[in-house]
Amino acid sequence: MTTLYITGAGVSAESGIPTFRGEDGFWSIGSRNYTPQQMATRAMYEQNPAEFLKWYYHRFVTYRHHGPNAAHYWLADKQLITQNIDGLDGKAGNEQFISIHGRIDKVTPFHIQGEDVEVDMAPWDEVDENNLTMSLLDLFKISSKGPELNVSLKPLVLLFDEFYTDLYGIDCAQKRMWDASKMVFMGTSFSVNITQMALDIARQKGIPIEVVDPEPTHIMHANVEYFAMTAKEYIDRDKRSQL
Repeated sequence: MTTLYITGAGVSAESGIPTFRGEDGFWSIGSRNYTPQQMATRAMYEQNPAEFLKWYYHRFVTYRHHGPNAAHYWLADKQLITQNIDGLDGKAGNEQFISIHGRIDKVTPFHIQGEDVEVDMAPWDEVDENNLTMSLLDLFKISSKGPELNVSLKPLVLLFDEFYTDLYGIDCAQKRMWDASKMVFMGTSFSVNITQMALDIARQKGIPIEVVDPEPTHIMHANVEYFAMTAKEYIDRDKRSQL
């Protein structure tokens, strides 16, 4: 039996990283001039790269040194697709996890979606926070012309107005969904396309689903079990059942 785990921001909450849509979440906080839904777009990166990069730096990059928690370590040997970009699953030892929305520690050349490009380490440690705007624009090779294709850099993050490509591992993710005999969704609000894609496949296959979240979203599926608890509580429960 192959169980596929699909995780969201709730799994990283115990590592001190705010969830996306909670009261302290990223999407409840905008920039001074734009809503988060406006900020997290390719259009914003193209039209106002300074505003985009400052927002991205403050909302995501400042958490880059946080460490994994018990849930990440428990998932280290599991088939895993995560919506999180924090890279904590890799830090915990999972060498095959799919980070379907990107990674805060990676960048690519700015490119047309679907093109095959190199992935490099992000230059965050070189940022001068005393001169944040100019430092970010310089490090990401953005001139007064704005981002230039195949010249400028772009954070490896899937934005609201972008689509899944193999750069983010979508082909491998879909294969794991089709190969799974069970799916466990942990700490996700089911508000993104990847969870809907997985649910559609689970329904077609008629496989069991578990939903783990303190306030689980109820979904349309014939064989679903809900666990109104945190990922840590679920893991502790699983460990006790193994005794």
